Amino acid sequence: MAEREIVKEAAEGAAIAAVQASGPQTRAIVRVVFIALIILLGVLGAIFILRALTSVLLLVVLAIFFAYLISPLVEFVSRPFNMRGQKRIMPRSLAIGIVYLFLFGSIGIATYVLLPRLGNQITEFAAQAPTYLTSAKARAQKMNEFYQAYNLPKVVRDKATEWLANLIGTVGEYTTNGIGNVLLEVIYLLPWLILIPILAFFLLKDADSFRRSALQMLPSGRWRWRGDEFFQDVNRTLAAYIRAQLIACLFIGTVCTIAFLIIGVPYALLFGIMAALFEFVPLVGPLTVAAVVTPITGFYSIRQAMVVLLFLAVLRIVHDYVIYPRIIGQGIHLHPLAVILAILCGAELAGIAGIFLAIPVVAITTVTYRHWLEHRGSAGLVADLLKPEGAAQVRAEIAAMEAEPPPPAPLPAPDGTHPTRRTTPEEMARVRPDLTSGELKMPKLD
Repeated sequence: MAEREIVKEAAEGAAIAAVQASGPQTRAIVRVVFIALIILLGVLGAIFILRALTSVLLLVVLAIFFAYLISPLVEFVSRPFNMRGQKRIMPRSLAIGIVYLFLFGSIGIATYVLLPRLGNQITEFAAQAPTYLTSAKARAQKMNEFYQAYNLPKVVRDKATEWLANLIGTVGEYTTNGIGNVLLEVIYLLPWLILIPILAFFLLKDADSFRRSALQMLPSGRWRWRGDEFFQDVNRTLAAYIRAQLIACLFIGTVCTIAFLIIGVPYALLFGIMAALFEFVPLVGPLTVAAVVTPITGFYSIRQAMVVLLFLAVLRIVHDYVIYPRIIGQGIHLHPLAVILAILCGAELAGIAGIFLAIPVVAITTVTYRHWLEHRGSAGLVADLLKPEGAAQVRAEIAAMEAEPPPPAPLPAPDGTHPTRRTTPEEMARVRPDLTSGELKMPKLD
């Protein structure tokens, strides 16, 4: 009995010791699981709120985009100027008003010039769309001659012809419905679009006040400095992306319109403007333009369609690898796969607004993650320096560097020239100090 009691007490002691030893690990696991659940609930709540407020979010995003687009013009107009020998600064509100007047005046003139012709092309294209679909289905039926040339079985020919006809009909239906849905959504949001310049006005006028107010919410010191750096990086990233997209849209629209007119593409102005607008959606937009313009051109001439396809391919290569990297600078650099996945996720979560928001959101997320890593690294460095042994090590390293003798001056070469620069003896004589004035005369370098 005594031995059994001893064994029982030993087992109980071992169990208690095991529980006490695993206590910190268990608490750490529970803490990690709790934090993960909070993050998951926060993400789900944010997605729900964003889907419920898609229209308002799209309005705010468009206002931010518009503010970024005209911000360089506002900065140029509001820069200091001299008047009667005194430096004066134009009020920012007046500068924004002047930019608005110039911008909307230019848009009004362009609309007055281009709208009649563009309206005629839109009306004609809408009237010819059913004809294009009927012609495409008829050409699909004629593919039997091609199949018979290769002696394909009748079952395979019928299935291929049926599949191709259904595909053309489905693509036409989705294209028509998609364009109709986009137009309806634009018409629905048209009253909201009037608010975009108003919101952009306040964003441009009070941007510094908004930034200072946000920084005041952070603790002073390292947190506030990190927040300021984060805001500046986000501002640079979004500005580079939005302005690069605007320049790319103008470039693509102008080049495509001129090229379509030269090639003889029908509805050249309409397709050129469509190429400019769709350029705002990376990868997906240019592919959509090629998928629409090439078949419609093929209804008139196969040779012209091949020329259009070749032109769009060359333009895309030149734009993506030569022009766009130069205009975006150090802005957003994402892998094409990341761009496609971001656009698909944005379209699934928020529709058209998600497509436009996908790339900026990914860019801001990337900047946030980078600052988080830098914050963790700087926090660890500060923590090490606050330790007595860490501070002592730093002081010892500084003292060792100060105790090191300075490196010896380089000796002249055997021919009398300077070791790091091929200087002639005459030039070395000219740089010697003048003993009467004490000035150092430097030679003139060509």
